[in-house]
Amino acid sequence: MSVRVREATDGDWPAVFAFFRSIVDAGRTYAYPEGLSSEEARSLWMERPPGRTVVAVDGDTVVGSAKMGPNRPGRGSHVATASFLVDPAAQGRGTGRALGEHVVAWARDAGYRGIQFNAVVETNTPAVSLWRSLGFEVVGTVPGAFDHPEHGHVGLHVMYLDLTRG
Repeated sequence: MSVRVREATDGDWPAVFAFFRSIVDAGRTYAYPEGLSSEEARSLWMERPPGRTVVAVDGDTVVGSAKMGPNRPGRGSHVATASFLVDPAAQGRGTGRALGEHVVAWARDAGYRGIQFNAVVETNTPAVSLWRSLGFEVVGTVPGAFDHPEHGHVGLHVMYLDLTRG
């Protein structure tokens, strides 16, 4: 698979929403409510400046998406955050890594001092492994903060990448 990352367009939303809906409704990695309408989901996912949303495409097929921007406004705006979705049909083929590398490069280029992920489900082993391989570390875990459909109450990791280090 040859994945390219580009800015998301309005025309990409139907494809993104299809896997957004299946991932969110599965209840294993996102705390968003199940059964969101397309417009409700769009308002959560499609970022407005200073944030941005990108898609990963294989040919003309949208296979993933990421949204990114400042983690907090004002005095917290020097730290970025991001969220990621990979179409289940495209998982395990480098889409998440391509999106993650894109976000890290974007944050560096934009002058952020770090990237903080606020809620990585501890049982999401592929994501935790990917973020660690990109240099993120778990700086804390909120015990039992996520209600997983199979594992019950599991922790949410706060993960951080310091961009001030070479």
